[in-house]
Amino acid sequence: MTDASRHRGQPSPPTPRVRLVDVAREAGLSKTTVSAALNGTGRLSPAVREKARETARRMGYRPNATARQLRAGRAKLIGYVLGELAGAPWAFVESPYFARLTGAVAATALRNGYAMVLLPAGSLQSEWADLPLDGVIVTDPAADDRIVDELLAARIPVFSDRSVEGRPGAHWVDVDTEAAVRSVLDHFREQGARRPVVVVPDSTTRFHADVDAAHRAWCAENDAEVRVVRAAQTGNGAVVHAVETALTDHGDRPDGGDRPDPGARPEAGDRPDPADRPDALLVVAEASPPLVLEAARRLGYDVPGDLLLACVSEDVTAEHTEPPVTTVSLRPDAVAEAGVEHMLAVLEHGRVEQSGTLVPTRLDVRGSSLRREGRERQG
Repeated sequence: MTDASRHRGQPSPPTPRVRLVDVAREAGLSKTTVSAALNGTGRLSPAVREKARETARRMGYRPNATARQLRAGRAKLIGYVLGELAGAPWAFVESPYFARLTGAVAATALRNGYAMVLLPAGSLQSEWADLPLDGVIVTDPAADDRIVDELLAARIPVFSDRSVEGRPGAHWVDVDTEAAVRSVLDHFREQGARRPVVVVPDSTTRFHADVDAAHRAWCAENDAEVRVVRAAQTGNGAVVHAVETALTDHGDRPDGGDRPDPGARPEAGDRPDPADRPDALLVVAEASPPLVLEAARRLGYDVPGDLLLACVSEDVTAEHTEPPVTTVSLRPDAVAEAGVEHMLAVLEHGRVEQSGTLVPTRLDVRGSSLRREGRERQG
């Protein structure tokens, strides 16, 4: 009988843990010296510090996390929830923005000694109540999402967007949505556009409510008609269909009117009268910029000749289309840095007062939103 068959179905014996005293003995140093070297404390020569660390690496030494947690009173675990994607908890991997934001939060937290626990949106309290979470980051919670209320009721610090402003135990980081929307619409107007249409998701998050408010305010100030089309779902297919509707119809206009069949695919001949058709398109709902550009061309629009185009997107493919697509970046890396900074101030330094940060966005103007003379000046 082989060793494998004798032990089949039985747990393997645990590998003996390397202790600090074992590292000290191997390195020929005191336990106190090794501890100081590994913790970056004490007055040690670089050679002694490196000898202790190299010995610990070679022997596979790991600090006793449980003991550290007991001393610090923290588990060093941060929950992370993508509130906007409650209906599709793992869809963030298909979103350049949320994928970058999630990765940046995880990396920034880890650099500061915290591990991130991904909690699917829509998680029940019973699913996370037993986790020793020091705090939870809730990105873009929907208006009816209960998780923020439940976390605060459990006295767990919450880090979210501006929708939690003023709530005890909550801290926020948000993007300057109004400035972002105005920067694009002002740019369109400077390039001669007078009939912009905006494609947004059918969402109740604070970000999209702010987009809507900023768009309507800008239209009122510039005597422009409010033209909005809402994408019923997330994902390229639904958003591209909303783009096609925006370019063949007039969006949600005050005068109402007959709506096209939402299941029908628009054709080039379905475009509105040239005197009334959109001359600029801002796609806030996340979609692939090349697919948006192709949808406009399929309907007979010349970009940027008779349609200026900009997308709120972190998708790098926007730079490689012809023409390259203008984008608004919500700067997820900066959002993550600011969020973790607030987290550390609360968890490590005991900040109790409510705090918030507004992160500026970035408009990257490219050929899709520049008339010929503008492209010549840019070149």
